[in-house]
Amino acid sequence: MQIDETGLPGLKVLTPARFGDARGFFSESWSKRRLEEHGIALDFVQDNHSLSREAGTLRGLHFQAPPHAQDKLVRCGQGALFDVAVDIRKGSPSYGQWFGIELTAENGKQLLVPKGFLHGFITRVPDTEVIYKCTDYYAPDCDGAVAWDSCGIGWGFGGTPLLSEKDAAAPRLADFGSPFAWEG
Repeated sequence: MQIDETGLPGLKVLTPARFGDARGFFSESWSKRRLEEHGIALDFVQDNHSLSREAGTLRGLHFQAPPHAQDKLVRCGQGALFDVAVDIRKGSPSYGQWFGIELTAENGKQLLVPKGFLHGFITRVPDTEVIYKCTDYYAPDCDGAVAWDSCGIGWGFGGTPLLSEKDAAAPRLADFGSPFAWEG
């Protein structure tokens, strides 16, 4: 497994090895042992799977606050998306900075999003499936969002994205009081 730094502390891109032939490919998408060999120790407790029917569907920017904050390992099962994380750890040298990457079923790349980051994505093609692991269970009382267009993200989409009511009503980053603190 190839692990690349993104420039934002803790946020990493993982690219599992793929072994293919005329039938397709095999890939070990997650291995606790392999990640621990690279100093990454996470205990995932929940897998999530979403399907977005239309290109231009934007989900985010979401977080889950303490005491149920989540690390996430995000990948694309089908289709293509632009996946984004924004550092919201108060006191972090990269507070408010974002990183984005194309995740596709073909490239197999994954984004490891640590606690203290907003997470979101926009689909590039119809019928895009996103699969992600979480280190804590979903807790509705800790669920939060920040406006998708308030962090200076270059989404690479020229139209109006398809949003949920929750995402359309989310506060702007400048008006948001982060529940996360930098511990670096």
